[in-house]
Amino acid sequence: MTEAGNEAKERVRAQYGAVGDAYVKSVGHATGSDLQRMVEVARPQPDERMLDLATGGGHVARVFAPHVAEVVASDLTPEILTHADASFAEQGLANVTTALVDAEEIPYPDASFDLVTCRIAPHHFPHPGRFVQEVSRVLRPGGRFVLVDSTVPEGEPGAFFNRFEMLRDPSHVRSLTVAEWQALIEQAGLLLDLSETFHKRHDFEDWTSRSRMTSEDRSTLERMMLDADPAIREEHHAEIVEGRLVAFQDTKTLFLAHKP
Repeated sequence: MTEAGNEAKERVRAQYGAVGDAYVKSVGHATGSDLQRMVEVARPQPDERMLDLATGGGHVARVFAPHVAEVVASDLTPEILTHADASFAEQGLANVTTALVDAEEIPYPDASFDLVTCRIAPHHFPHPGRFVQEVSRVLRPGGRFVLVDSTVPEGEPGAFFNRFEMLRDPSHVRSLTVAEWQALIEQAGLLLDLSETFHKRHDFEDWTSRSRMTSEDRSTLERMMLDADPAIREEHHAEIVEGRLVAFQDTKTLFLAHKP
């Protein structure tokens, strides 16, 4: 692991260790049509074992648990796992266990899982190619990988969003393009079955409050969008009312792949 990679992971632990409960309770993370769509495309079976990487608030584990035999809900941050574990207990999900796992160094043998999922997290990973290689390694032949993450367009609109997100959340590394994810999936020996792109609206106040931005940093972030090129504001569907940024949209893409 490179020094830069270790530093990136420490930023994730610091960021989400402090705000983990907010992500368990976050309506934006706990809801969304993509959660049910993940279940639909994955076609989970009652005898299957599943690994959810970077589980965060545990929302993917929660929706898949009724459909599989076992879910391992894993994350890099111990504190957020504590909050997720309490949530699973409250919901009576007896077939979900939690585990401290680095998604780029998964501590399970080859071919351990029928299904691996990861939702809205890999933009924090310093080595996304290594992550996909590890997913491929722990999948059984015929196993499925379902990924949802922020994706960006080529060029300056994508670079702008990565700067914008990094200012809000220092643990952000980079959102990739759809083509970059497709290439990483294929390089890991997985076969891509589908990719679906959709937009997600973010209330600016809620989005910045979750990461506990200072009022000064929040103003800087707002000004960044307000002063952006009109084409970039249009790309991100910026909602501006009386000179204030109320909301914007980013792009998410769902990928389904399987191991031959």
